[in-house]
Amino acid sequence: KAGKVWKEYGALEYRECAGDDMQQPKWGIPFQKRVKPKKGEVIVFSWIAYKSRAHRDRIVPKIMQDKRLATQTDPKTMPFDMKRMSYGGFEVMVGR
Repeated sequence: KAGKVWKEYGALEYRECAGDDMQQPKWGIPFQKRVKPKKGEVIVFSWIAYKSRAHRDRIVPKIMQDKRLATQTDPKTMPFDMKRMSYGGFEVMVGR
């Protein structure tokens, strides 16, 4: 549902992915160490792609006001612990 709404407002891509290979890597910090999942929890990684930061900054306020997502943006009804959520904006360094 959320992906459809984000794309309707102009997002180029919307992905939500559930971890299926969370083995200890040979290098780096594993997701489990950062997220500290409780027994039975699944680590979810998602991203949304935009044309630019300015494009993102135009879309996000509209999304936050969209009534179709109102129940999904209420911290009290989120299906995960928002205190353990990470987010940020990234500029593409290498791409196709």
